[in-house]
Amino acid sequence: MTDGGVVVDEAIRAAWDSYSLLDKRTSPKERQQAQQRVDAALDAHGREEVSRGTVFLVGVLTGYLITEQNDGEDRLDPLSDLIPAVIRRLPTFEMADPTQVPMVTGVLMAAAMGMDTVAWRDQFGQISPKEALVHSFVLWLLADLFDSMTERHGTIDQLMRQTFEAMAAEQG
Repeated sequence: MTDGGVVVDEAIRAAWDSYSLLDKRTSPKERQQAQQRVDAALDAHGREEVSRGTVFLVGVLTGYLITEQNDGEDRLDPLSDLIPAVIRRLPTFEMADPTQVPMVTGVLMAAAMGMDTVAWRDQFGQISPKEALVHSFVLWLLADLFDSMTERHGTIDQLMRQTFEAMAAEQG
């Protein structure tokens, strides 16, 4: 595990790939490639680091949805709009453990307050597999909300892929 809210790049990419695995519109070929990247990141960095990558992305998307969408018009209020909407939709995922909702709500609140979500979450110890799964569901819900607001499926995925390509170019 890295310190101070820093997460290994491959773990962040694997966290995003987990979103792709949840998205039913992901093609079989893309799903297979995403699963391979997730497996490689798990082998190289461990489940905890990939889970931290998911917490990082939840923070990034939450912050973006609160501050940047719709060119500043009709911004989502995190307390009355965004967080309740996400939490209310979690039961649609049968595998979402309701006992994990307080922690994922805390991560969303930390993001809404402009805090480093990974550093905030790290103070509570390791992320359990059940909690990690719920963070993945939250990430999917935030991505779906982002796409809904742009009225075009795949917008956030395209943005994330471009970001990962830019990161790879900087490192290579």
